[in-house]
Amino acid sequence: MLLGIDIGGTTINLGLVKGSDIVVKKTVPSFAKEWTKQQTLDYLCDQISGIISPEVKHIGIGVPTLVDPVRGIAYQAANIPSWDEVNIKEAVEKRFGVPVSVNNDSNCFALGAAAKLGVRDRVVVGITLGTGLGVGVIVDGKLLDGTHCGVGEIGALPYNGHDYEEFCSKKFFTARHLGGKEAYDAAESGSEEALAMFDEFGRHLGEFLSVVMFAYDADCIILGGGVANSYKHFKTSMEKTLGMRYPYVKALESLRIEVLPQGDIPVLGASQLTN
Repeated sequence: MLLGIDIGGTTINLGLVKGSDIVVKKTVPSFAKEWTKQQTLDYLCDQISGIISPEVKHIGIGVPTLVDPVRGIAYQAANIPSWDEVNIKEAVEKRFGVPVSVNNDSNCFALGAAAKLGVRDRVVVGITLGTGLGVGVIVDGKLLDGTHCGVGEIGALPYNGHDYEEFCSKKFFTARHLGGKEAYDAAESGSEEALAMFDEFGRHLGEFLSVVMFAYDADCIILGGGVANSYKHFKTSMEKTLGMRYPYVKALESLRIEVLPQGDIPVLGASQLTN
């Protein structure tokens, strides 16, 4: 039995994992912004104690920031002000006596998505279209994360005067005074304005996918996160733009794009982490 944990700015999701299935789930509010580092670690350990069982042999934790995966230290975590530098691995191992691995949450999504879909391609890229834009890369079945788990941080590359995240995540919709769910509902009801918005979003995402292909030459791209629920509304413009911007037709002919928006995928991926 394994335990996977996905730490976000709003919620913390925990799950006991057997094989590729989450057999017990738990969701709790994330850390209060005014809490100290020790308070957050105590709270995290308290939540783990409420779900862990004697059968758990390993704990994997995904966090929204750069991580030293060897030492299990997170740096400057988004939406967790006290986590300028925090040794999660040391704290959790000391409390529970179980090996702990820590990595970036987007990398956990990529691992979980590949496991859930049974993907065995040589190069798999998982992309989360959520509050932010995250990327995880798997090569020959192994996570390619880098010294600080930053291999997939290409959403921060400059684009249109901002960065790709500004145009390829929920930020695109909030900048237009809509939530992703509101935009989806409007598009479902036939709103021309909403459909045009998703068409534009797809063009931006197609531009980003061309960067992904130039960087990683993927066999399979898996899209997740809340915005992926609206895939049918931006699929056409995304594919068209990707075809225009990425010149290697042979690679695009074999490229598969999968969609997996379920929220518990990073929990499954975290459980697959190894030191």
